[in-house]
Order: sequence, then C-alpha cells, then structure tokens
Amino acid sequence: MNQLFRRKIYSETDTSTSLLRVLGVWDIVFFGIAAIIGAGSFSSLGEAIFRGGPGVILLYLICGFACGFTALCYAEFASRIPTAGSAYTYAYASFGELIAWIIGWALIMEYSFGNIYVAFSWSDYFTSFLGRLDVHIPEYFSCSYTEAKKAFFSTPQSTNNELLNAWKNAPVIGGLKIILDIPALVINGLITWLCFVGVKESKNFNNVLVILKLAVIVLVILVGFKFINTGNWTPLNPETQVTSFMPNGFAGVMSAVSGVFFAYIGFDALSVLSEETKDPQKTLPKGMIISLALCTVIYIALTLVLTGMVDYRKFDGVGDPLSFIFERTNANVAWMELTVSFIAIIAITTVLLVFQMGQPRIWYAMSRDGLMPKKFQDVHPKYKTPSFATIVTGVVVGIPILFTDKSFILDFTSIGTIFAFVLVCAGVLMLPAKQKIKGRFHLPYINGKIIFPVIFIGTVVGFYYFQPAFFENLMDWNDPKEGEFRASIFFFIIINLILCVFTFIKNFSLIPLIGLSSCLYLLTGMSHDNWFWFGLWFAIGLVIYFFYGYRNSKLKQA
Repeated sequence: MNQLFRRKIYSETDTSTSLLRVLGVWDIVFFGIAAIIGAGSFSSLGEAIFRGGPGVILLYLICGFACGFTALCYAEFASRIPTAGSAYTYAYASFGELIAWIIGWALIMEYSFGNIYVAFSWSDYFTSFLGRLDVHIPEYFSCSYTEAKKAFFSTPQSTNNELLNAWKNAPVIGGLKIILDIPALVINGLITWLCFVGVKESKNFNNVLVILKLAVIVLVILVGFKFINTGNWTPLNPETQVTSFMPNGFAGVMSAVSGVFFAYIGFDALSVLSEETKDPQKTLPKGMIISLALCTVIYIALTLVLTGMVDYRKFDGVGDPLSFIFERTNANVAWMELTVSFIAIIAITTVLLVFQMGQPRIWYAMSRDGLMPKKFQDVHPKYKTPSFATIVTGVVVGIPILFTDKSFILDFTSIGTIFAFVLVCAGVLMLPAKQKIKGRFHLPYINGKIIFPVIFIGTVVGFYYFQPAFFENLMDWNDPKEGEFRASIFFFIIINLILCVFTFIKNFSLIPLIGLSSCLYLLTGMSHDNWFWFGLWFAIGLVIYFFYGYRNSKLKQA
C-alpha cells in the first residue's frame, strides 16, 4: 500500500536527456499558440456560441482566469522538474505513484482523444474548402460512421443533409455500410510521420504555420468589425420575451464549458517538451504564460466579433464558424470565406502537430518509470524522437476515427483535462518551499489563510445577492434544465468550504488555491454522461495499472 503513494524524487539540476534540446522561449510561445488557437476557435467556438449565446464571452474569461492560475502552477513544476511528462511527472513528485498513473491516463485521454476531435475538424474544413473549389469528396468518405448513423436515426431526424446523404448513399459490403473519414485518417498519418522525423523539423514547420494563422485571425477581427450589429449581443429570449446577454441563462453559458475549455487544453502540452527545451527552468514558464495571455485576448475578440455579426442561434451545428460568418446568407464576403477556410486547415494542422508530439513523451516518461512497457522508451538513433511511442500514438488516434464522433470526443477530452488541471494545482499546495535561484521562475507565496475564505465566501454571498432565486432552488435537482448544474454547484460549494478550513489551518498559498477552485468550478458544467464515461475510462486505467504498472514500477524495485 505504501508504494501506491510513494513519491519520486526529481533533481532540479538534472537536465540530462537523450532527446535534442532545440527550443527557445519564442518556439515555446509559438507551440502554445499552435495548440491553443486551433480547433477551439475554428470549430468548437460555433457550438459554444450556440449553447451560451453572447454570454459565452464570460466563460472564456472564466476559463482564461482558471488556466492562467493553472499555468502558474505548471510553471512552478516546470522550474523544479525539467523533465518530460507534464502533469504526470508533477503528480509523481507531489502525490505519489497511483495519482501519477491516474494523471498519465488522463493525459492519454487529453492528447490522443483530443487529436481525434481535431482530425475531424481538419477534415470538415478541408472538405468544405475543396467544395468551394468545386472538388467534391463523397459524404460517406468525409464523416464518421457513428455521426452518419446518429443523424439518420435521431428523433426528430437531423437536418444535416451531408450526414443523411452519407448514410443513404454509402456503399455496402457484407451488410455493413462503408462510411469513414478519409481526410481525417490521412492527416493523422502525415502528422505522425512529421513527429517521427524530429522536433527540429516540427518546430520550423510549426512557426511558419502559426504566423499565417495569426495573420488571418487578425484579418477576421478587422473585417468582421465593420459588420457588427450590437443588437446581436442582447438577443431576445423567445420564452421570456426579454433581451439578454445570456439568453439561455447562466446554466446555458456553463453548458458550453466543453467547447470553450477545449480551446485551452493545448497549453499544458508545452510542459511535455521540457527535455527538448533549452534552459527549461526559465524558458518553459515564460513561454507558457505569454502564449496563454495572448490567446485569451484573441478568443475574447473573436467571440465579440462572431456574436456581433450573426445571431447566436444560427451557429447550431456549424463546424466552421469563422468562414460561416462570411457566407452569402451572413456578411457575404466571398474572398474572406475562402481565405478563412484555407487558413483554418493550416491552423488545425498545428494543433494536431503539438498534440501528436505531446502524447509520445507522456508514454516515454511513464515507460522510464516502469509503468508502461520498456519499448515506449525507444529513441530513434537518427531523429532522436520517441519513435515507437510516436507510431503507437498515430494508431491510437487513427483507429477511433473509424467509429466515434466529434461531440462525444469533445466532452470526453475536456473533463479529463480539467481533472488533470485540478490535480496540478492541488499538487503545488503539497510541494515544500524551495530556495530561490536567480533567473528561474518562482511562484509567489501569498498566504491564503484569511484571503481565500474571504474571497470565496464573499463571492457566494455576492452571487446570492444578485441571483437569490438560484439559491432558493439550489436543492431542486430534478429540474430538467438546471437540475444537474445545481447539484454540481452544491458540491462545488461544499468542497470549497472544506478548502477554506484546511487553508486556515495549513496556510496554503493563494495562487494555486484560486487555480484549484476555478478548475473545480469548470467541472460544474459537465453532465452526468461526461462523468459516467470519465469514471469508466479511469476504471480501465486502474485495471491496467494493477496488472502491469504496479508490478513493474521502478520505485517498487528500488
């Protein structure tokens, strides 16, 4: 039992590695922008706006706030532990082996399954772009089997003609309809090859694409600004006949948390590049914080433009929102529609690249600790990349593309990532004080003994003052619209009150406390379906750990 929570000791001065150190601060910033500005802005933003209305801007602020404090916690770990592994490595140092395994398993969910969603998004923009050039890929070769089947048999039947045609017109072999997303499979194979041949080549390729991506996003904001109708920011609610910034209420805004948070999950992928970064104790923290700040500002500006240009209800089922706002039925700017579609392909390609680089390095770190088979430690003699782990990642991403769909993957990925963020922030609270070394990042210590309870309790009281009806119905969990959200808020309050007590006793640091509380709040937007699949995934992970990892752990053999 002691082994389950036995911590691994990492040296802050040990920067030895068999990988190639080539990344500087601005390389890290560009990788961060590549990961964060991608599928979240070019794809899932449409779904988020439809669910939350213009008020989804508040959710971007909340997510940016939570991720900002979480980034500081990642930076603190990165300055102490300059090795690959991200939150997995950090959990091993603060909580012990079992929690480290759980985090590593969550990161597999984040990077591998996240890239499935990104590959689908890339395919949507690619086929859309070709369609605008009058090049048509059959619908049954540009969507997943699950999506087409769900659209055809849903009640009422979906209005998405592409998915319906895919199911109706698909060729049949042996009684099985042949429906598969060929563009998604092809881009997954190409990105896997690029990650295999080396981080230096990936870095140069990535930096060029990021510059193009930022240029077109600035163009979208500047051109779109001219078409803003401020009335779209306060649409009329058809049920209440009242205009509101949050037409679906705050519960509606929070229901968009998966789509919004998915936009931010890329920044923690930077910490897995520790062993390929020059002077990681200084470089990684700077790169992570700069990229996160820039991306938050960009997301808020984009959301203001999109919700100002087009009524939020029109974004239902829109997978390419940045080109959608320039279509003939909206702003009618044909050259922008085509330009955005093309650059979106580039933008989403950079996200695929960063995620596909991240996952092999998690397996590499876990294998080095004995929790995964030794084969995952293989480093290519020429390219100096974790070769076997990179190939396996390509396979793990490629196979589910054949049978899953975007909406399931989006929710599944987001809940696992937020959970990892929660443990990173909590892990910083467990770390002992360290000696300050000039030139390295140091998380400022602010005693939360009094400040955190005052902030939390004051926020709850303030919210009660402005929304008394919500608290009066807080225990009504049977409401079909807000019941789940109320239950989640109830447990959120209880957990934070417990945190207040421990903070008063233990003098916890304020910054990781705020990060922890903010990430816990984001979890209140998850449905019971999210929690079910999340629990099932971790149950499978625990079985694998006790059958393999527990027996082969190097800590156990030490």
